[in-house]
Amino acid sequence: MATRDLMDIDEARNRAVPSGEQGDVLEYAPLIVACAEALRGANLRVANLDGADFRVADLHSADLHGADLRRAWLVGAVLEDADLRDADLQGAWLQLADLGEANLEDADLRRANLRGAKLRVANLKGADLGGADLRGADLRFAKLRVANLEGADLRGANLNHANLEDADFRRANLEDADLSLANLKGADLRGVELGFAKLRVANLDGADLRRANLRGAELRSANLDGTDLRGADLRGADLGFAKLDGADFRGAKLEGAIHPTGGDW
Repeated sequence: MATRDLMDIDEARNRAVPSGEQGDVLEYAPLIVACAEALRGANLRVANLDGADFRVADLHSADLHGADLRRAWLVGAVLEDADLRDADLQGAWLQLADLGEANLEDADLRRANLRGAKLRVANLKGADLGGADLRGADLRFAKLRVANLEGADLRGANLNHANLEDADFRRANLEDADLSLANLKGADLRGVELGFAKLRVANLDGADLRRANLRGAELRSANLDGTDLRGADLRGADLGFAKLDGADFRGAKLEGAIHPTGGDW
């Protein structure tokens, strides 16, 4: 999209939302939709697109670095390989959106709806996903190092092979999530819901799992060296062949949990 097009969008927004009035932020949305076919690879860097309607739009490889996309409608949109670094996506609607290999480093996705979104191999390093809805999202091989996922809903999400080193998952819900082969080294998982989650061969070296619910979780061959599991609920969990050197199980519930060597706790 040319610079003139972006200026036209800004002008339309100014007309739709007069100075000093709140207006309806979706009044100018039809103009965005009308230009949707020209958005593939578009330069929308630092554009003000608050509340814009991009449903099912093709934004493949678009430059949205630093763009304001708060409350934007991106349901089913194609954002593969898009540059969304530092973008503000607070409260955005991204259900079923395709963000495969997109760069979302340091993006603000607080309270965004990413249910069923495709984020395979996406770069979310340092992104803020606090309170986001990621139920059923595909995050295989995604990079989420030092990301904030406090209070996020990740039930049934696929995080296979994801890099979650030093990520903050406090009070997040990961029930039934697949974290097999994921790197959770040093992650903060205090009070996290991990009931029946798959953590086979996951790296939890030095992770904080105090008071976490791991009831029925699969932890076979997982690395739990130096992990803090004080007060965690591991009833019925499978820790067969897991590494537990230096792990702290004080106050943990271990009834019915499978010991790494098949013996008693």
